[in-house]
Amino acid sequence: MNSYGSFPGARPRRLRTTPVMRRMVAETRLHPADLILPAFVREGITEPVPIGAMPGVVQHTRDTLRKAAVEALEAGVSGIMLFGVPEDAKKDAAGTAGTDPDGILQVAIRDVRSEVGDDLVIMSDLCLDEFTDHGHCGVLDADGRVDNDATLERYAEMAQVQADAGVHVVGPSGMMDGQVGVVRDALDTIGKEDVAILAYTAKYSSAFYGPFREAVGSSLKGDRKTYQQDPANLRESMRELALDLEEGADMVMVKPAGPYLDVLAKVAASVDVPVAAYQISGEYAMVEAAAEKGWIDRDKAIMETLTGIRRAGAQMILTYWATEAAQKLGRAI
Repeated sequence: MNSYGSFPGARPRRLRTTPVMRRMVAETRLHPADLILPAFVREGITEPVPIGAMPGVVQHTRDTLRKAAVEALEAGVSGIMLFGVPEDAKKDAAGTAGTDPDGILQVAIRDVRSEVGDDLVIMSDLCLDEFTDHGHCGVLDADGRVDNDATLERYAEMAQVQADAGVHVVGPSGMMDGQVGVVRDALDTIGKEDVAILAYTAKYSSAFYGPFREAVGSSLKGDRKTYQQDPANLRESMRELALDLEEGADMVMVKPAGPYLDVLAKVAASVDVPVAAYQISGEYAMVEAAAEKGWIDRDKAIMETLTGIRRAGAQMILTYWATEAAQKLGRAI
């Protein structure tokens, strides 16, 4: 007892005294089922190609992609988001490899579906940037600007070929106005009403995408500021959210995750559909680089970042650590 009698009577530290006490009263819990693995598959390679800026992440061959999908499934991960990397010679101004039924992404969808069936949710990036020779997310007009409505026509075609390949969820990520509605109509027209849409509702023009562009072999010239969102804006995200829901989005996403936890929290508090967040390549690279320098504890930092995203309201987290984190979480359960 001190000179103030029983003060303080309220002692929150009582609930932090032991690991099991802290675990018992934890307000936020991570589970393997919260996680989705983004994965890259590259055409024309016979061995996985390491991504220099993302230690531990590779461009997969078709065979190693199948193995990665099975490993994720066995770890308890819920889904896999697929990105296709075509041969450079197949890139063109319209991104036709993205709508070729035999293009690398559609082939990869079929491969993974044949390997894991319905036991893993197979998602696909629905965007042209991997397939265009200029690296933009849409087709360009005569002045070199991304043509919103012409791009929507291409997205409709992409949605249909991805659905025919067996995808469970499409993720239109180009931030074109009206993309969710056009994709929904395109899917319903061919009888694919069961294919869900994960809307990239708030996708910001971020400096943290840098390593991803290596991962997909991007040919980008210029930037994407005319269609991706300005990092300064929040109300704009809420407007995008209302439009996506009106157009038929089944799930919504905030990307990047870490720098936009305020946006994520507001979106999560405003909707009655599942909310996802994408922990992007730059977020991954920062932790890996700092850990390699010995400046932070890698494993603790991974779990802390994922917990923060979950606490902010994400029910699903796309993260390159999905399988590794799920394995660790599974051992702790």
